Amino acid sequence: MSPKDLCTIEFMDKIIDAGVRVFKIEGRARSAEYVKHTVECYREAADAVCDGTYTPEFAASLKSRLAEVFNRGFWDGYYQGALLGEWSKVYGSEATMKKVYLGKVTNWFDRISVAEITVETNDLHKGDKLMVIGNTTGVAEFTVDDMRVDFEPCETAPKGVKCSLASEHKLHRGDKVFLWMPK
Repeated sequence: MSPKDLCTIEFMDKIIDAGVRVFKIEGRARSAEYVKHTVECYREAADAVCDGTYTPEFAASLKSRLAEVFNRGFWDGYYQGALLGEWSKVYGSEATMKKVYLGKVTNWFDRISVAEITVETNDLHKGDKLMVIGNTTGVAEFTVDDMRVDFEPCETAPKGVKCSLASEHKLHRGDKVFLWMPK
């Protein structure tokens, strides 16, 4: 039995209006994509509060993005007057997205912003969403728009081949490449 994860994004405006200026996001023993998504969402929420564009609809969209990565369900803690904690009804994560190992970056061509990727476990298709994780890269997410095998444009790079794809993110040799897909 685990407690649900504390999620204050739907009342960030009230917290900031109360004078809070520093938020601690727990990221130890969490995956790189968890830290990236959580920090991005809370940064966007805080910025929206400060510039006056924060709305309940915007907060709900951020909460939906938070649900993509590891979570045990969300609750708002004792901030809203709850008397007891809430407990998760499932074992493990309730994330709505998952990463599936696809392969690795074998080369990066800086001048043209193209990565060579060895496709190891599944076929890669144009339109797939990718997550690339590496020590120097951090976490990069993008959709496959332009892909080539043997210099020829293609719709699919089959398992076992090397393909090249354009990326707005600088990638590095050895970065791990994952399919980022709904659970």
